[in-house]
Amino acid sequence: MGTGAYAECMTSAQSKYGGAKVVFPPPFVFLGLSVIGAVAHRLEPLELPLGFWWCAAIGALVAGAGLYMVLSARVRFVRSGQDPAPWRPTPVLLVEGIYGRTRNPMYLGITLFQLGLGIALGNGWIAALAPLGLAIVHVLAVRAEEAYLEERFGESYLHYTASVRRYL
Repeated sequence: MGTGAYAECMTSAQSKYGGAKVVFPPPFVFLGLSVIGAVAHRLEPLELPLGFWWCAAIGALVAGAGLYMVLSARVRFVRSGQDPAPWRPTPVLLVEGIYGRTRNPMYLGITLFQLGLGIALGNGWIAALAPLGLAIVHVLAVRAEEAYLEERFGESYLHYTASVRRYL
C-alpha cells in the first residue's frame, strides 16, 4: 500500500459514511509481528515440542483454515461489489456465508494463518505473537469498524452482533 492509499484512508475516514476510522492497514500488524517473531527466533529460538512432520502438518492445517477464512470473506466482498479496506464505504452489511459464523473472518483468518505459519516453521515466536496481533487489530481496527457499522446500519447491525460472534 503506497502513501496515496494511506492518504485516501485518512481522507475517507473523515466523512460520516465514508468508512471506519482505521488509519493503519491491519494486515501490516500481522506482517510486522511475523518479522519480529522471525528475528526473535534467530536471537533466542523458541522451538515447538513437536517433531518436524507434526509441526508441518498441524501448521499447514491451521494456516490453511486461516487462508480459507480470508478468501471466503474476500469473495463475499467482491460479490457484493465492496472494497474490503475498512476505511472504504460499506454500502451493504455482509451477514451471509462466513459472515454468518464470525463477524471478523479476515482478522481471525490472518491470525490463524500467522499461527499456522509459526507452527509449520517450528517458530514459537511467530505462533505466540499471533494472538497479540489480533489484540492489536482489535484496538486499532475492529472497534472503529464496529462503531462505523453501528452508525451506518443501526438496528440491523445490532441484531447481527447479537446473533453472530465477533471472532469464534
